[in-house]
Amino acid sequence: MTTAINISITKQQLELIKNNHLVSRYLISTAKNGVGQKMGSGCTPLGEHRIRAKIGTNQPLNSVFIGRRTTGEIYTTELGKKFPQRDWILSRILWLGGLESYKNRYGDVDTAWRYIYIHGSPDELFQGKPESHGCIRMKNLDIMALFELIDTKTKVYIRE
Repeated sequence: MTTAINISITKQQLELIKNNHLVSRYLISTAKNGVGQKMGSGCTPLGEHRIRAKIGTNQPLNSVFIGRRTTGEIYTTELGKKFPQRDWILSRILWLGGLESYKNRYGDVDTAWRYIYIHGSPDELFQGKPESHGCIRMKNLDIMALFELIDTKTKVYIRE
C-alpha cells in the first residue's frame, strides 16, 4: 500500500493519500516567515521529505513536548497564559527528514536538523493560517488521527 502526505502552503492544508485516493484532508498552519530551507530562517521547507520518527505514542491528548520529550504537563488555556512565550508542541510529533540533497538534506538546509515537525498545537490558538516557526501545526485530534494512519518512512511532499 502506497501512502503519502501532500502539504499545500497556499491552501494551508494537508492531504493523506493511500493508493492514489484521498483518505483525509486537514487544515494546517505553516510558517509565518513563509517558505525556505535555511537553518534559522523560521520558514517551512519545500520538497520531498519522509517521516523520520513518530513521537508521542500513547501520550494523552494535549501532552506537552519540549525537545521531543514529554514534560508531564497537559496543555490548558491557563498553562498557555502562564507561559505565553512557549512555542507549544502538543499531543504527537511527526519529525520530518529531507530527501533532496542540498535542498532539504545536509548542511544548513537539513530539515531533520532544523527540527521541522508536523505536530499538535493549542486548538484555541489555531487559526489555519501561517503562524508557526517553521513546523506544520495541526489541531490535536487531527494530528492524533493522522499519527495512527501512517508509519515512519511515509513520504511527505511540501509544495507552495
